[in-house]
Amino acid sequence: MDWNAFLDGFVVVTQPTNLLYCLIGVMIGMLIGVLPGLGPAATMAILLPIAYNANDPVSAIIMLAGIYYGAQYGGTITSVLLRIPGEASSVVTVFDGFALAKQGKAGTALGIAAIGSFFGATVSIIGLTLLGPIVASYALDFGPPEYAALALLGVLLVATVGNGNTIKALVAASVGLLLATVGSDSFTSANRFTFDSLQLQSGIDFVVVAMGLFGVGEILYNLEERHGKPHVPAAIANIWPSRKDLRQASPAIGRGSFIGFFLGVLPGGGAVMASLAAYAAEKRVAKDPSRFGRGAIEGVAGPESANNAAATSSFIPLLTIGIPANASMAMLFAALLVVGVTPGPQLIEERPDLFWGVINSMYIGNLILLVLSIPLVGIFVKILRVRPAILAPITALITILGVYTINNSVFDIFVMIAFGIIGYLMKKTGFEPGPMVLAFVLGSLMESSFRRSMLIFDGDPSGFVTRPISGAIIAFIVLVIALPLVKMAFRRRTPVTPTSEPIGSDDSDQEAGVR
Repeated sequence: MDWNAFLDGFVVVTQPTNLLYCLIGVMIGMLIGVLPGLGPAATMAILLPIAYNANDPVSAIIMLAGIYYGAQYGGTITSVLLRIPGEASSVVTVFDGFALAKQGKAGTALGIAAIGSFFGATVSIIGLTLLGPIVASYALDFGPPEYAALALLGVLLVATVGNGNTIKALVAASVGLLLATVGSDSFTSANRFTFDSLQLQSGIDFVVVAMGLFGVGEILYNLEERHGKPHVPAAIANIWPSRKDLRQASPAIGRGSFIGFFLGVLPGGGAVMASLAAYAAEKRVAKDPSRFGRGAIEGVAGPESANNAAATSSFIPLLTIGIPANASMAMLFAALLVVGVTPGPQLIEERPDLFWGVINSMYIGNLILLVLSIPLVGIFVKILRVRPAILAPITALITILGVYTINNSVFDIFVMIAFGIIGYLMKKTGFEPGPMVLAFVLGSLMESSFRRSMLIFDGDPSGFVTRPISGAIIAFIVLVIALPLVKMAFRRRTPVTPTSEPIGSDDSDQEAGVR
C-alpha cells in the first residue's frame, strides 16, 4: 500500500470545495433517507447531470458517494418513528425500532442506530483502505475472459441473491441486457434495434434510463402509495442511550459491522441483504429470541451497523475491478464514466487523487453524519409532515431539467418518461428495476469482453475454463445457478410440519413489510 498516496488523499478531501461537496452529499443523503420511497439510487440518477457538468470530477464523485452512505443514516428515522423505512436497507429496523418508539424509547433507538451506523461504516472504511489496493493489484491480471465472466456473475448474483422474486429479477435483468445492445455495434458498426432512428444509433443513455426508472417511476409509485395516508411521527424523548443500552448493543454492533463488510463486497448483496443477515444472526445468538419484534435494542444495533458497513464495502468491487455491486453503485459507475474516468484496477495508479480522495472522504463524511444525525432529527420530523403532492412536482421538474442538460435533447426527455412509466409498472407488478439497471450497465462490458475473448480463443469457448481466474469465476457461476435448484429440490422432499402460531412475535412484523 502506498501510504504517501493515502495521506495525499486527505489533502484532496480537506480542500474547501471538496469538504463542501462532502457536506452537501451527506446532507442530501440523510434527507433522501428520511423521505420514504426516493432512495439513493434515484437521487444519484437525478443528480448525474451535476457530475457531467462538474469542473472537478473528484468533487462530484465525493458528493454522490456521500448521498449513498448518508441515506443509510436517514432511512432509520422513518423506520423508528413511522414504521416506514425511508430506505430499503432499513426495512428490518422497523421491527424493533418502532416497537421501542411505542414504548417511549424512540430517542434511544435513534441514538443506538447512529452510533452503530458510525462504527459499522468506520470498520468498513478501514477494511476498504487496506484491502482496496490488494484487490486492485490482483485485478491487474484480469483480461477480457475474466471481465466477461465477472460481468455475468454480477448479473446472476443480483437476480439470485437479491430479496425479490428470482424469476422476475432474471426477466428484468434479461431486458436490461437487451437494452444494452441498442445502437451501433462497436465491432461491425451495424445498427441494432434502432428502428431507423438516428437518435438511437448511439445507444440509449444510461443516465436517461436511470432517471426514468428510478426518478419518474418512483415518483409515480410513491404518489399513489402515500396518497391520502397522513403519518404522525412518534414522540422523541431522551435521544442519548444509557450505559446499559450501550453494553447490550455493543456485541450486536460488532457482529453487524463484520457481516455487513463481507456481504457488501458481493455483487447483489449490499446493504439490504446485510441488514437481513445481521438481524437473523442476532436472533440466533440471543438467549431469548422472543424479545425480537417487541423492542430488542440488538434488533436495531445489528442491522444498522451492517447496512452502513455494507454500503461502504460495496465500493471495493466498483473502484478496484469496475463492477458495481448494486443499483446505487451502478449510478456511481455511470458518474465515473460520465466524467471520463474508467473504474478498474488501473484507477489507483492513473487517478490516485480520485481513488484515495473518495475513500478518505468517507472518514470525514461519517464524522459529519454522526455529529448531525442526532441534532437534526427534529427538523427531519417536520419534513416528514410535508405532503407528497408538494414534493413530487418539484422532484419531477428537477429530473426533466437534469436529463435535458445532458445532451440538450428533447428526445431524451420522452425516453426518460417512457422508462418512468415502465418503472412504475414494474413496481406495481412486483418487478424491481435494480436488476434491469445493473444488467444494462454490465451488458456492454460483458458483450465486448466476450467477443474479444472469442477472438483470443479463435472461437473456442473452452478457453474460459482453462484460464485459472475465469475458470474459477465460471465454477462459482455454476454454483450460484445450482444452489437454488438444490434448495428447491430439498424443499419438495422435506415434509412441512404445521406450527401452532405464525412466525414473528407481533402483528407489526407483518404490517412492517413495505415497499
